[in-house]
Amino acid sequence: MVGCVIVVDNKIIAEGYTSPYGGNHAEVNALKAIKDKSLLEKATLYVTLEPCSHYGKTPPCSDLIIAHKIPNIVIGCIDDNPEVAGKGIKKLMDSGCNVTVGVLEAECKEHHKRFFRFHNKKRPYIILKWAETQDGFIAPLIKEKKEPFWITNEYSRQLVHKWRTKEQAILVGTNTVVEDNPSLTSRVYNGKNPIRIVIDKNKILDKSLQIFDNASKTIVINKHNTNFNKPLAQQICNLLYQENINSVIIEGGTKTLQTFIDENLWDEARVFIGNTSFKKGIKAPIFNNKQTEEYIIKKDLLKLYTND
Repeated sequence: MVGCVIVVDNKIIAEGYTSPYGGNHAEVNALKAIKDKSLLEKATLYVTLEPCSHYGKTPPCSDLIIAHKIPNIVIGCIDDNPEVAGKGIKKLMDSGCNVTVGVLEAECKEHHKRFFRFHNKKRPYIILKWAETQDGFIAPLIKEKKEPFWITNEYSRQLVHKWRTKEQAILVGTNTVVEDNPSLTSRVYNGKNPIRIVIDKNKILDKSLQIFDNASKTIVINKHNTNFNKPLAQQICNLLYQENINSVIIEGGTKTLQTFIDENLWDEARVFIGNTSFKKGIKAPIFNNKQTEEYIIKKDLLKLYTND
């Protein structure tokens, strides 16, 4: 979400952030919060991303700022969406606004990384997530029940559910659904459930499985909408881009995760090392990237990676 703060005489008089897709932008919500609009003639408007200059789902925010005669605008980073890309800044400057660009730019770009990846690469921001044992296995060879076999502790699992509320979608493969019958919701953390995406090449998954309940929308990738004889990860990215999905967590098994690793289509990897060993099982993905951060969650180890 874009964030906006309006200040007069070093005091915040309004704040706003982007409404859900199709709703008001941050600047609109901040301006709506101000009853005495005369204050705006001596205000400074701070916004994390360049105000839009085109008609999309809503009118241009730059026009609204100009109409309210706000003299000073501070922008974190330029919106490189071709429909904006400096045009909003130019419009503001041409109207006589004092515009400052690039304040906390790195932090704002980090905050909007999903948005930038979606527009620059025409694909979602992709987060790989898996848990493996001390000896490098992601799952046992044989399970007694069709349910998840937990490698991590309850605190790590709750963190994963929190992550799910922060991303737009979650993706798994056929085997994960067959073996675990997961719901792929954020049921142990308060927040919105992600859109569920499942790879089901031959449409073998039964509609009674939890992934097809009403908890969230489910998108099925199969041989009718995807060519499985060509690189799969790129095709999935194209499909999700068309669905306007700008971030996805890949929580599938080794085969699904390895597909995205091998095609180098990922941005972050979050890997848990549980306090357990299998001695034999399904091996974790082959992964050679440089670790960036590391955390201890009770007796679990969480390693974070970024794709340079």
